[in-house]
Amino acid sequence: MFYLHAGLIAAESWTLDQYITPGAPFSSLYSAAPSVPRYFYRAAAPSPEVERSAAIFNAVSYFVSTLTPAQASAIIYAAPNPTQQARWSNLPTGIYQRNGLKIGGMTTTQVNALWAMLAAVLSPEGSQKISQIVQADEVLRTQTTGGNLIFGTNEYYVSFIGTPSLTGKYLLQFGGHHLAVNVTIKGAQATIAPALPGSQPTSFTANSRSIRPLGDEYDLSFALLNSMTTTQKASAVLSGTVSDLVLGPGKDGLSVLPEGIKASDLTSTQRGILLDLIGRYVNIMHDDASAAKMAVIRANLTDSANATYFSWRGPTTAGSAAYFRVQGPNLFIEFAPQSMGGNASNHIHAMYREGGNDYGALIP
Repeated sequence: MFYLHAGLIAAESWTLDQYITPGAPFSSLYSAAPSVPRYFYRAAAPSPEVERSAAIFNAVSYFVSTLTPAQASAIIYAAPNPTQQARWSNLPTGIYQRNGLKIGGMTTTQVNALWAMLAAVLSPEGSQKISQIVQADEVLRTQTTGGNLIFGTNEYYVSFIGTPSLTGKYLLQFGGHHLAVNVTIKGAQATIAPALPGSQPTSFTANSRSIRPLGDEYDLSFALLNSMTTTQKASAVLSGTVSDLVLGPGKDGLSVLPEGIKASDLTSTQRGILLDLIGRYVNIMHDDASAAKMAVIRANLTDSANATYFSWRGPTTAGSAAYFRVQGPNLFIEFAPQSMGGNASNHIHAMYREGGNDYGALIP
């Protein structure tokens, strides 16, 4: 049990009212998430923003409360810290060493609290996607023998830049092989940019169920492309190949010229597919933050002056491996199949950035 310290919100009074159990789509890997207390204003029901802020802070605080002093001091970095901020990658341990506390060094209580924290910070769809990416890497571990590369659940790390607080701004980092989420949080405001959701394998079976962590992204991209006319495809499908992420790890602050077909040149049905595709990345964030971001993207979609573009490189037959990109005002998405390790469609690197808002630069 933990309690909010007096003075965290000036002139505000909180009391423990009830418990919630955050959604836990991780049951195939972990036991049930712990109950995390939720706090309410004494005088009146909280606004959605206040309740979201409290739910996030409670879950983060509970996780931190499970750490030893040595663990806490090792994973909470003073802000700013541009070196730690950029310390994420799609590469596995053995090639790339992350900082922070890894799942393999946590107790069961700490692991459960970690997943409960991620469930509070992300959307249900986002936390499920993160869980499935980690599960895919655990499958990869069982399929890999020899060598110095280390795969699997235990090699995912968590850290903070800035001390978590109810009203202050801080960065929560979680990631490992084929995964990096950089969640900038200030109250109910949040962004996950930059985020790297990848997968290898891209399809596996768990509990007699087929799981495809990035399956929707793959299917929607081909649905959009194959809905296009010959003229539209002539603008969208570009020559040449892209073998990996253009703005992946180590490329903070860079940009590339937009290319492909403008969203304003798509039909309303096609724009709906494009929005659904974009949403698979944006909606990793919790629902309030993602709804606000998607509203801006939707409003800009038909703006030809500040255009959103969709481009494609590679084969156009569904089932094959191809690269696509979405670029718009403060939006950059990539999907890059990898030939390393055999079938390129079974090894995906993807990227989500928000241009000038990476690491929450625009969150005051």
